[in-house]
Formats: sequence, C-alpha cells, structure tokens
Amino acid sequence: MAYKTPDQIAVAAAVAGEKKAHLSFGKMAVGGFLAGAYIAFAGLLAVIVTAGLDPAIWGGVTTLLTGAVFSMGLVLVIVGGAELLTGNMALVPMAVLQKRVTIGRLGINWGVVLLANLVGSLFVAYVLAVHTGVIGTASSPTGAAHSAYERLAAIATGKAVTETSGTIFLRAIGCNWLVCLGVWLAMAAEDIGGKILAIFFPITAFVALGFDHVVANMFFLPAAHFAGVPGIGWGRIVHNLIFAGLGNIIGGAVFVGLAYWFLYLRGNDSAKAPAAGSDASGTAGAPR
Repeated sequence: MAYKTPDQIAVAAAVAGEKKAHLSFGKMAVGGFLAGAYIAFAGLLAVIVTAGLDPAIWGGVTTLLTGAVFSMGLVLVIVGGAELLTGNMALVPMAVLQKRVTIGRLGINWGVVLLANLVGSLFVAYVLAVHTGVIGTASSPTGAAHSAYERLAAIATGKAVTETSGTIFLRAIGCNWLVCLGVWLAMAAEDIGGKILAIFFPITAFVALGFDHVVANMFFLPAAHFAGVPGIGWGRIVHNLIFAGLGNIIGGAVFVGLAYWFLYLRGNDSAKAPAAGSDASGTAGAPR
C-alpha cells in the first residue's frame, strides 16, 4: 500500500495550505458551506444513533459510538473535497511558515471559511434537524424524536452550561490537535480506504474524550437552541464558540502545523512541491 512518509506529508501539507489560501472567495464560501454541513450531518447522525442509550448501562460506549459515527464528517470533507476551518488551522500556517502565503491571505481564508462553516452548520441544524422533526422538543411524545432531543440536550448542556471558559479552551486544544492529525494522516494515504482509516481513530478519540470542536459546536448548540433546550441561549453559544475557536487554533496551528514544519521543513531548502493533485487535503477546487 503506497503512502507518504512524514517529510513528504509536510511538503504536501504546505502546498495544500497554499492552494487553500489562494482559492477564490466563491470557492472558499461554497467549500466552507459544504464542510459546515458535512460536520453537522455527522453531528446529527451521532445524536440519532446514540439517542436512548442509558449512560448508567452503556457508560463510555455511548461516547465511543458517538465518535465512531461522527468521523463521517471529516471523511466527507477530505474525500469529498470541502473547506473546514479546523483543518485549515494547520495547513495554511504551514504555508505561511514556508513563505508561500502571507498572513493577510491566512486571515482571509480563516474568516471566509469560518462564516461559511457557520452558515452550513446552521442550515442543517435549523432546516434538516429541527424543522424536519428528526430532533424533537421537550413536548414531543415518547419516541425516537424525543430521545434525540434528550441526547442533544445532554450534549449541548455539557458544552454550553457545564464547561467553564478554561475547560472549553483546553478541550479545544486537544480536539484540534487530534483533528489535524486526522487530516495529516489522511494525506499520507494514497487510497480512499487508507484515508478513511486514518481519519477514523483520531476523530473517534476526540469525541470520546469530550473535547470541543468549534464547527461541531456550531451544529450542536444552535440545534439545541432551535429545539428549545433550556439554558442554551445565543450568549452561551457565542461564548463557547469563541473559546473553542481559540483553543482549536492552538491545537492545529501550534501542535500540528508549527511542530511538523519545525521537524520536516524548517531549513530544508531542498523540499520540493509534489505534483498537482498529489495531496489529500480536501481542498475545494484543487486539481485532482
């Protein structure tokens, strides 16, 4: 089975970050909308699959199953091709460190993709989760929709009400460290099966550990608000997203982007760009 070595991944990652930073506004926006929707689909599926599982009986199996199902989101982003903010938090800084991209282009990419991810997540949360009745409300009769509501309420309350600012920030660091490792490992694989397997374990781990992903929370928390979960107002939602976003930046840009740039690209003038299409970054519009 063909694969890239870590030094080859580093070169491909910097090239992928450059491509992402130079996408047109329209491609960033559409790719970002798709990625937000893909992560929201994964979140919705995770809620439905684990609804009704009593933690007293199932224990950690519930969160493990949540993570296993949620890994579908990054698979759709990477294999399907979309623009996910948290992955870009590692790839674009590597391109900046290689002097392929300016800080200004990084800011544009992160800003546009952030807003587009939010719109995609909100669309799925409002239209496809709550208004379809897939997620019920507190007044829903006993059944699948009510069980889904209770599961969503438990997830959202834990993130928006129970967690402190510092807890959100630290959990977000761990989250995007693992998410960006999933992106990194997927770039090593040269076949779809390898990419999916590389994504599965880090994503399952971050969810099972209860870490905070800013784009995932763009789905879970607004969906809970739209479904009428008590205590989940826009103030709490914005508070969580701010600290989750800041922590995700550290986890992706420092512990993956900077760390691997230092190990494999710093001072390596012989590193050459791979042929177009050889990366597996999920870059919307990149040559295939």
